[in-house]
Amino acid sequence: MTQPLNLAGVTAQSLFDDNFSELKLSWIAGLEGADKSFDPEAVKLASSSSDLVGHLNLIHPDRMQVFGVPEINYYEKLDSENRKRQLAGLISLKPPCLIVADGCEPHDDIVLYCQRSSTPLFKSPTSAATVIDRLRTYLTKIGAPRVTMHGVFMDILGMGVLITGDSGLGKSELGLELISRGHGLVADDAVDFARLGPDYIEGRCPPILRDLLEVRGLGLLDIRTIFGETAVRRRMKLRLIVQLVRRNDGEFERLPIDGQSIDVLGLGIRSVKIQVAAGRNLAVLVEAAVRNTILQLRGIDTLKEFMERQRKLMATDDSNKNQNRLI
Repeated sequence: MTQPLNLAGVTAQSLFDDNFSELKLSWIAGLEGADKSFDPEAVKLASSSSDLVGHLNLIHPDRMQVFGVPEINYYEKLDSENRKRQLAGLISLKPPCLIVADGCEPHDDIVLYCQRSSTPLFKSPTSAATVIDRLRTYLTKIGAPRVTMHGVFMDILGMGVLITGDSGLGKSELGLELISRGHGLVADDAVDFARLGPDYIEGRCPPILRDLLEVRGLGLLDIRTIFGETAVRRRMKLRLIVQLVRRNDGEFERLPIDGQSIDVLGLGIRSVKIQVAAGRNLAVLVEAAVRNTILQLRGIDTLKEFMERQRKLMATDDSNKNQNRLI
């Protein structure tokens, strides 16, 4: 189930400040409504940011309303009574702001109603479609459900892999070995994850830890400086979680028949468990796990194919036994 957007701290003022430069916004009216925000109930019911911003919509007036050329033309064709009635209905449900795009001039009635109701009214020379796309992306990123997880997040063969496990199992040393084999570091110790779509979780490194990897006995290593630009990544999509477990972990399943997964922000992420023991090459095992996951994503399941071989062999043996009995 998709988790709701978290837009509790988003106000008309923050919307204006964060998008002022890119959308070339100007504040026309309703300065007193700088602290206006989205209706919590509307945010709760919204399946995505697309439900919270769009072209003029009198059926859903509690979202950010964008006026482009068609909307302004429609509005100006109405007679004075209908125009004021529709505008009053729009303002009554307290949208966080109104935006007039396409370089259009807002009608005097719109300015007047926004001024009287302290509803922020913005103007932008940018096209209405661009304004909507930009604001939807902005709301998705700023309101996405987030969580911070402990582990080493790596780019391994183009796949975002989170290496987790108890303290002292050698996660950072494993990360260092993988980096030396040509893979990339996203974050060490703490990883910030945000769910940006129905099946998309993006992982980033907190700014204070960027490019750094802590290895016991060596301290903090600046991976970018030591290995170069190609050894670090800014962000990756989380696709696999590798759990390092101790050799005596009773929960370890040697040949898991059912696919394993871990819930992260309401989305099941594929996972594998690798036992840590002397003499095991963990870097090779992690690379093999990633390659196997890539095959599974392409529809190739080695375990299921093996089980199918067994089934056919058993069926052949049973058939041969029945024939021998008849003879």
